[in-house]
Amino acid sequence: MASYRFITLAIVAIIVLPTVVMATQHIVGDDKGWTINVNYQDWAKDKVFHVGDTLVFNYIADNHSVFKVNGTGFNDCLVPQANLGLTTGNDTIPLKTPGNKWYICGVKRHCADHGMKLAITVQAEAPAPTPTKSSAFQITSSASQLIVAAMVFIVMIVV
Repeated sequence: MASYRFITLAIVAIIVLPTVVMATQHIVGDDKGWTINVNYQDWAKDKVFHVGDTLVFNYIADNHSVFKVNGTGFNDCLVPQANLGLTTGNDTIPLKTPGNKWYICGVKRHCADHGMKLAITVQAEAPAPTPTKSSAFQITSSASQLIVAAMVFIVMIVV
């Protein structure tokens, strides 16, 4: 009975984990979070954002906010209506479509005076590799490491 459960879970892990590995969660500002006097363009310059990824804005609630704006709103730090902002202090924004995305802080003059704004370009989903006869069963090393870790975890649970 346990071996059937293990085999089923192993198959699910092999099928599901590679697709989970594709999406990236970007913590805006890394350990500094979403705050004043951080150059978010420098933070974003070496990152690639894809459809399916998420942005996470971490900050102290009531001290900051996150507004999605257009290019003009970004350049001029124009804050939309207050009810359109995110204010939880742990705001997650899924990147659902490709193209340019702009975000600003709507508190006081944090955007204009302290550079609290982020512009990114979201790429289309990374294309899945086309399998060939020799590569039909190849899995990336990071995906294979996750699969092995998941299988070890499953074995520990079953046993």
